[in-house]
Amino acid sequence: MRSSLSERKVGLALGSGAAKGLAHIGVLAALQEQGIRMDMIAGTSMGSFVGALYACGKDVDQIRSLAIDLGPKRFSFLADLALPKSGFIRGRKIRNMLRSIIGDIEFRDMEIPFACSATDIESGQEVVIRQGLVREGVRASCSIPIILTPTKLRGRYLVDGGLVDPVPVRILQEMGADFIIAVNVIPAEQQKPSEGGEKNKGSKEPNILSIAMQTVNIISGQRLKTSLIGADVIIEPRVTHIGWGDFHRASECIYQGELAAQASMQEIRQLLADFSLHQVSHV
Repeated sequence: MRSSLSERKVGLALGSGAAKGLAHIGVLAALQEQGIRMDMIAGTSMGSFVGALYACGKDVDQIRSLAIDLGPKRFSFLADLALPKSGFIRGRKIRNMLRSIIGDIEFRDMEIPFACSATDIESGQEVVIRQGLVREGVRASCSIPIILTPTKLRGRYLVDGGLVDPVPVRILQEMGADFIIAVNVIPAEQQKPSEGGEKNKGSKEPNILSIAMQTVNIISGQRLKTSLIGADVIIEPRVTHIGWGDFHRASECIYQGELAAQASMQEIRQLLADFSLHQVSHV
């Protein structure tokens, strides 16, 4: 008979959040340092990118270095304008970047079982991607509506998964996870301007990128509570001060992720221990 520890399956749900989602790297670093192994990972948007890198076998230090290196190059990926039919940016440079980093590995060949979430822009339904090339799934999951052209996979046009499932806890439940750690970097509610509108005094008119990102953020925030149902532990790095496009602040985001995970470590260990005792009492 297998031990209860071998039967326990731990899942990690990494949520959407653009640059804020780089905090996921810090969470992974803290979990790895404490020897807490993930049996499966699900990611949405930026969470799908970080999760895919870890699930395909890249070391946390490699992912950290990659994120820091990509930060100063963030605007170069936007220099790929398309005729504004379905998105302003064609996404070829992003595809090439994903190909160079992830390669042609398929979901079935990942070292850790992995899935990512996208949104069917025509039906509004969530699409869980677990087959085919990982880089194509990640590209779909990260496709910010209006900014990036949708990704066509198996006859469906897919955009950012954060629109319907900002933190993919349910996907892990369907994959068979017994214990789920969720990482959320989306603010619980929008920051409100001070009385008299002082907060907005002298502020610049938002550009198309900030409008698109804030639209996704608002929709994701409304779905956040439901999305987190079923998580045993929720880690929430303090990144509200980080802008959605602040990829050049990768080190700061990663550090906040480490701090948040370390603060939750005692809870994680206690719950895992309680889970194991519960399993033993039922064998």
